[in-house]
Amino acid sequence: MPDVHSGYGFAIGNVAAFDMDDPQAIVSPGGVGFDINCGVRLIRTNLTEEDVEPVKEALTQSLFDHIPVGVGGQGIIPTTMADLEAALEMGVDWSLRRADVSLRAKKRGLPQMGTLGAGNHYAGLGRLMDQPRGWAASAVRSARTQIEVVEEIFDEWVARKMGIDQKGQVCVMIHSGSRGLGHQVATDALIEMERAMARDRIAVNDRQLACARIGSREGAAYLAAMAAAANYAWVNRSSMTFLARQAFAKTFGSTPDDLDMALIYDVSHNIAKAREQERARATPFRRVEEHTVDGRPRRLLVHRKGSTRAFPPHHPLIPLDYQATGQPVLIGGTMGTCSYVLTGTDQGFKETFGSTCHGAGRARSRHSARSALDYREVLDALKAKGVAIRVASPSLVMEEAPESYKDVSAVVETCHAVGISKKAVKLRPIGVVKG
Repeated sequence: MPDVHSGYGFAIGNVAAFDMDDPQAIVSPGGVGFDINCGVRLIRTNLTEEDVEPVKEALTQSLFDHIPVGVGGQGIIPTTMADLEAALEMGVDWSLRRADVSLRAKKRGLPQMGTLGAGNHYAGLGRLMDQPRGWAASAVRSARTQIEVVEEIFDEWVARKMGIDQKGQVCVMIHSGSRGLGHQVATDALIEMERAMARDRIAVNDRQLACARIGSREGAAYLAAMAAAANYAWVNRSSMTFLARQAFAKTFGSTPDDLDMALIYDVSHNIAKAREQERARATPFRRVEEHTVDGRPRRLLVHRKGSTRAFPPHHPLIPLDYQATGQPVLIGGTMGTCSYVLTGTDQGFKETFGSTCHGAGRARSRHSARSALDYREVLDALKAKGVAIRVASPSLVMEEAPESYKDVSAVVETCHAVGISKKAVKLRPIGVVKG
């Protein structure tokens, strides 16, 4: 993808698909990443920039107060181990079935439900318009909530289907993942898969590419645990949506319903797409992705790391509301740059297994950014752009400064020009909460 940059195992911005009917095919945690189901959700409102501008600082502070941020952020959503088990197994359905992650992973996830995390994760308002070593890769390198304003509408019909009907409309974008729980799931799997590779005579040129046969005990265990961690991330973003709605309601003396704070979409950009295991049936997986390869349909395990699923109109796996438009694709910008809503295309489904970019992509390392930039200058530049910001750590300001990333508009324009996704809406940030 055009936002590609180096990462542990697979580069960030890569897609790889493996034939699930081939006994030699593998699954690789490095093709998903340590922050399983890092993703983005977008919530619309009926507010305009003119409504928000007088209370922008107070609203950003309210989001910061409501949503715990930072590496050690503790959730305020009451979560028992039984609650966590249900969330891991069935996501937002909160069923009572057993989850397949280690006790250590559960202990890391238990206190973090409804928290943003650290790095480039965010929650915010907008207008439409040193590296770790070995297995100890960072658990949460992107957490942010943004208040955004609709800056430009490229496709009015698609935008209306999403509840976006005018420039200046205010939305909320939340970017976070599975926190320490997902990191532990990946760590557990990599250790187990190193042993499995020796047993099955699988050779790789990088430890971070450790893998296992899809049908092996280790492969099946990872896919089940990854699904549970993905559920955790979806529940976490849902919990933060509740907290963001409370922050807006408190600031405007209204209710979330009266503010029309409805979810537009939630999409992952770190996942391997195989559906939940079925223990009661002989076939190990159901509803996996099907793509045509070499002229025939195949059941594929599609790894997306720093890339977003972008299915075309009329695909059976996208919601009924978006059958005519194609799947919404949420592309988050940086603290001071725009974000985009795209839609999937038939061409992308044929050429990239239905995948597109996920963001801007880093242009310089975190270490380089901390060395080259001054956080006061970055904050002053954001203030000059009219962006209110609350951040857990000054170092994150440099690491996630716009200068540390590629031009997100150029990345999106590339995807649009080659036809793997289509521009629908552009958003501009006016308030940012950074973990």
